[in-house]
Amino acid sequence: MEIIQKIKEEIQKIVVGHEKLIDSMLLALITDSHLLIEGVPGIAKTTSVNTLSKTVNLDFKRIQFTPDLLPSDITGIEIFNPKTHEFETKKGPAFTNLLLADEINRAPAKVQSALLEVMQERQVTIGNNTYKIDEPFLVIATQNPIEEEGTYPLPAAQLDRFLMKIVIGYNSFEEEMEIIKRLDLKKEVKKVADKEDILALRDKIKEIHMDEEVLKYIVKIVDATRNPEKYNINIEEYIDYGASPRATISLFNAARAYALIQNKDYVTPLDIAKLAPDILRHRLVLSYKAEIDEINEDKIIGKILKSIPLP
Repeated sequence: MEIIQKIKEEIQKIVVGHEKLIDSMLLALITDSHLLIEGVPGIAKTTSVNTLSKTVNLDFKRIQFTPDLLPSDITGIEIFNPKTHEFETKKGPAFTNLLLADEINRAPAKVQSALLEVMQERQVTIGNNTYKIDEPFLVIATQNPIEEEGTYPLPAAQLDRFLMKIVIGYNSFEEEMEIIKRLDLKKEVKKVADKEDILALRDKIKEIHMDEEVLKYIVKIVDATRNPEKYNINIEEYIDYGASPRATISLFNAARAYALIQNKDYVTPLDIAKLAPDILRHRLVLSYKAEIDEINEDKIIGKILKSIPLP
């Protein structure tokens, strides 16, 4: 669609390369979901999210997660006003459209769980009052894969609430040359869309056609993470828990949104196969034997995709 192309072009004025990251942010935004990004520092994760917010005219806030962070630092707090002798609500950074949770695994579980209500229920409870979050609302969380000391792995229940987990690497040699050349160029990002456009795109994905056989292909892929023996895939010893039904819904929604940003009105099996690793990798709980044999989630998903024929 023309509006999606305009959004991407504006982001690419600032962000060099990382097309997968840009597409994933758009997928999460269009499907009313959240995104988890894993990547080394300095690869423009924060810049990308900030640029997206400017391009689509959304409020943007960033939280740097640290071990001493409190739940109220995210949601807000009630403060006593001695002049009025009443408690007043000071809303936290969760009250925004686009929230960047930077290094989310650096904060303890009680802080991570405070974000859970906002992500799932689109509301925040402060004291005895509950406040709705304005739409659209998108959490983009980042994780640094290099340092494990002082980190708190996200529980499976919270990981499951992210539409995708994407892994971002370094730029290519040519892209890094382009980054240097752009340093002295002050490019301004234009607003090319607004909240109404985003909500309209969410309605638009409902018009994307998906054949019955493609639907079955989605369900087979997810089911194979729970019952691999049914598909003659010898991986059951490596999986303790397979993907939940939320994975099926996420793959369905993401595939329709992906077709939309590719300017197609239908979903192909290749679209499903391309998106499956990003949808599933954070939803599998692998066994101790998988760790011993150095089998990770991507290898498991790769084996499933090779074993289940395209319709």
